[in-house]
Amino acid sequence: MNALPTRKDEAFRYADIDALASVWSALASPETVTIGARQKLQQIWLPNGDEVQVKRVNLTLEPGATARIFALNTASVYGRIELDVTLREGSDFALCAANIGGGTSTLEIVTTVNHAEPDAVSRQMVRSVLGGTATGTYLGKVAVARDAQHSDSEQSVKAMLLTRGATANAKPELEIYADDVKCAHGASVGELDAMQLFYAAARGLDPAGARALLLEGFVGGLWDELGDASAIARAASAALRSVA
Repeated sequence: MNALPTRKDEAFRYADIDALASVWSALASPETVTIGARQKLQQIWLPNGDEVQVKRVNLTLEPGATARIFALNTASVYGRIELDVTLREGSDFALCAANIGGGTSTLEIVTTVNHAEPDAVSRQMVRSVLGGTATGTYLGKVAVARDAQHSDSEQSVKAMLLTRGATANAKPELEIYADDVKCAHGASVGELDAMQLFYAAARGLDPAGARALLLEGFVGGLWDELGDASAIARAASAALRSVA
């Protein structure tokens, strides 16, 4: 096991190093997953209830492969999802993930997506809902190799702060060496709209219920492919109600 990282390491700039130290010696190497040519993978990553949770995966998509990952990060002290993806020719990758936390929790999603060959597509949608003095972070790098022409990549990062003490960090990053690509990213941080809350309250919802309803709308688009009855949608709803 390597030495415990420090905040001088960009990928751990916002991490809870003390919490990470409590599990660092027991962490296994990142899981390695390869999706064969023209094969499909769909995974749902749910929290396991531990106060400190770290999930690390190295994922390779062979030519024409497809991967959909839906992830929920709600650890009560420290949660971190690390994902390193390599895309071969014509592969298609999507990550839909949410940080939902309150209290003093620190939640991180850190990704590197390598467009190594032409005609690959990547989509990343990350939403954070943060209350108390929680910190939510997304650090996402998309690297397009010189020969990876016609790469198509998007990063959409949005955070909702429920209290003045909560913090959201977003750093979508593009590193492009090819000259015929379509790549975009965007990040925003805001708070619940007072007029929308008033509208919901005027129709009989209590304040907590109104907040939870609006927050479910903010996050719910991540799970559209899976439906409202999916395990991750139910878990996200419960987490939102606990911080609303």
